[in-house]
Amino acid sequence: MQNVKTINRLAEITGKHPIHIKMFFLQYAKKTETIDEASFERDIIVYYKESPKPFVKWVGGKRQLAKQFREMNLYPPDEFDPKTGTYFEPFVGGGAMFFDLLPQKAVLSDLNSELITTYNVIKNDVEKLIGKLKEHKKKNTKEHFLEVRAWDLKKLSDVNIAARFIFLNRTCFNGMYRVNKSGGFNVPYGANKNPLICDEDNLMKVHKKLQNIEILNEDYKKVLGKAKKGDFVYFDPPYYPVNVTSSFTSYTKEGFFEKEQIELKDAFMKLHKKGCFVKLSNSNTPFINELYSGLDKNVKINQVFAGRAINSKGNKRGKVKEVVVVNY
Repeated sequence: MQNVKTINRLAEITGKHPIHIKMFFLQYAKKTETIDEASFERDIIVYYKESPKPFVKWVGGKRQLAKQFREMNLYPPDEFDPKTGTYFEPFVGGGAMFFDLLPQKAVLSDLNSELITTYNVIKNDVEKLIGKLKEHKKKNTKEHFLEVRAWDLKKLSDVNIAARFIFLNRTCFNGMYRVNKSGGFNVPYGANKNPLICDEDNLMKVHKKLQNIEILNEDYKKVLGKAKKGDFVYFDPPYYPVNVTSSFTSYTKEGFFEKEQIELKDAFMKLHKKGCFVKLSNSNTPFINELYSGLDKNVKINQVFAGRAINSKGNKRGKVKEVVVVNY
């Protein structure tokens, strides 16, 4: 698929970035010796219409920003070769970028052990997971929620950990993930009228997509030893607080503040010097803007508008500016 006009036309039809079309073509070419353009166009439209989406709600998820990323050229640059390059997402969370890009080769990782256990259960044991979620669906009450939230993870199988994780995520307040200093999930019941506790169709699609994907429970710094020149790395860390009262969402009990943000910036630059394509999202604060200013002529800070709906007061919700730092 070398015809630029064809690539751009299909990108317009599917609402995807040209990099998506190239990645799909590489997968498509493996399955057929001759490629009919009309058949390819039909199949790619169906593919993206039926492609998997994030299986959890995630505060700060990037699914809503896909259009801005495309329009501002914040997706992998044309120089990124999806045939030889690997996509890394070290703070994978809900994986919105991964599910939007659908790369052939990827390494997804996170320090949240429950989240990574859930990814791996979907990859390896999705039918048992679906069965457990259907059981939770039948019992969806505040009492059941509190009982499940209090379960001792050390006594649970991986399948039960994954089912608990998705059930709590789908039924808690605003789909937040927050833990206390002991690492215990402490978000209250959300009382949602019709929560999608068991999205069987999407879980099966995610299961198929994850088969050739590496999923790890490890610190983001490990990517420094794995990523090579030409790979694409996307950092979407816990954001630096906009103000002193905004850091209520803690994804791990350790926290992620000035020291950790500076260390992440150093990792960004090490990957940049290695020849990787690097992208990072964070809050639009003086600290973050100063941290990434003047590092290198190719390191650019962009601003995007993201909708945020996690404030308990409706009039405090709405569009906020975020920064996206790229080295391409």
